[in-house]
Amino acid sequence: MTYDFPRTKDHLNQIIADLSQIMVNVHQTHWYMRGPEFFKLHPKMDEFMAAFDDQLDQTAERLIAIGGSPYSTVAEFTAHTGLPEEVVTFGQYALPDYMHRLVKQFEYLRDVYQTGIEITDDEKDFSTQDMLIAFKTDVDKDIWMIKAFLDQGPLD
Repeated sequence: MTYDFPRTKDHLNQIIADLSQIMVNVHQTHWYMRGPEFFKLHPKMDEFMAAFDDQLDQTAERLIAIGGSPYSTVAEFTAHTGLPEEVVTFGQYALPDYMHRLVKQFEYLRDVYQTGIEITDDEKDFSTQDMLIAFKTDVDKDIWMIKAFLDQGPLD
């Protein structure tokens, strides 16, 4: 049996870049949010950042375990992420607008995880697949919760 997963390794680096960027974007929301829901959502951003930090660490460690080299610089993250980076100012977005922005990014990450699940299935790297299934399950729940806050259904 060959223990070589080239597409999986490439995709795990994509995830590393995307997780690094989404953590910045969530942190930005955490710092710049204002409004009546501040006290509820400010700590929720801490929870999101902690979860993404854990996923980032697990992803990098898994990549190393299968013979890969994780991206580890801001330049690499920026060059490879599919997520936006935007400079914002206080008052530029209302709190619901920040949440709309985040849910779109969580949906992007969900789709990246789904692609990874399919790649790992093709390459028969089922340990990595299990990890990505757990990550996707978590982000699916986050999407549902953010959309419920926005008075939307989970698949709207």
